[in-house]
Amino acid sequence: MGLDDVMRALSDPTRREVVRLLARSGPMSAGDLAERFDLAKSTMSGHFNTLRQAGLIVSERQGASIVYSASLSVVEEAMATILNGFGIGERRAARDKSEAERRQSSDGRAR
Repeated sequence: MGLDDVMRALSDPTRREVVRLLARSGPMSAGDLAERFDLAKSTMSGHFNTLRQAGLIVSERQGASIVYSASLSVVEEAMATILNGFGIGERRAARDKSEAERRQSSDGRAR
């Protein structure tokens, strides 16, 4: 379950919507999720499998139903990796550190 798997899984708009729904609404059964899309249940099952293999969702059997939940830590980790790859996370960290140092030095002068 690497970044390539996550990116491939998120490249499909249906799979992105599944993750968004689970992140916003909380756990949902496979049937409840499938009802929100105009796709065959077998197609939705394939999307669920891709998302599970990428670690973006987790499944739990509850009686006769399978309930899916978003694994937001995987999404956050992927986004951080992407941002850091472009140097965005590093620039933000440097800017935050600089601002903290500036506040600390101005607090010392105000006393």
